[in-house]
Amino acid sequence: MSNEQDNIQEQINQINEKLDLVLHHVNEQRLKSERLEDLVDDLSIVGTDAFRSTVGELDKRGIELDVDDIKGLSLSVLRNVSNFYKAIDLFEQVIDLSKDMGPIINEVGVDLTHKLHEFDQKGYFDFMRELGNIMDNVVTNYSTEDVKALSDNIVKILDTLGNITQPDMLDAINNAVSIFKNIDTENIPEYSLWKAFKEMRTPEMKRGLGFMITFLKNLAADKRQLEQ
Repeated sequence: MSNEQDNIQEQINQINEKLDLVLHHVNEQRLKSERLEDLVDDLSIVGTDAFRSTVGELDKRGIELDVDDIKGLSLSVLRNVSNFYKAIDLFEQVIDLSKDMGPIINEVGVDLTHKLHEFDQKGYFDFMRELGNIMDNVVTNYSTEDVKALSDNIVKILDTLGNITQPDMLDAINNAVSIFKNIDTENIPEYSLWKAFKEMRTPEMKRGLGFMITFLKNLAADKRQLEQ
């Protein structure tokens, strides 16, 4: 009989413990519910104040809100929630990429700074400034028609430059310049007709006259060919 009473008492104790747990849980839920109600009340007050302030500000600025427009905007926002998430995810990826690229960009910036300093030391920027001055002089001293004429004849000019820069032509020009530099232009001797006639009989003058005559003949023949 005593064992049976002990079992009953133990069951009663277990039931009491479970009831205590249930009551404790119910009490916690009640407290949470009360806190939630308080939060809702506070948010309601804040929301009401914010709504009134917004309405007052809109009224001051003369802005009228259309309920249908607001409803349509709300529906559009709800429909594009997934797009907003995608945009936020993309933004986070860009931020992560910028963090990863930061050291690389910094290194590239340092290298670029060093290279620009090297160019400055070598005079590249001074050279570019002088090119700019050349362009200013060209624009100042030449008209649009002059530039157009240059563009129309640029092929001929390049052909001429190509012929002049041939090795034999450069050697001839260089020799002519060197000879001219060695001539004392302040003390040119005077030649009489008789003395000039005697000089014409020298081999050097004969070769010079032959060169001039050959050059003029070829020049005239080429001109006739172009005219035809």
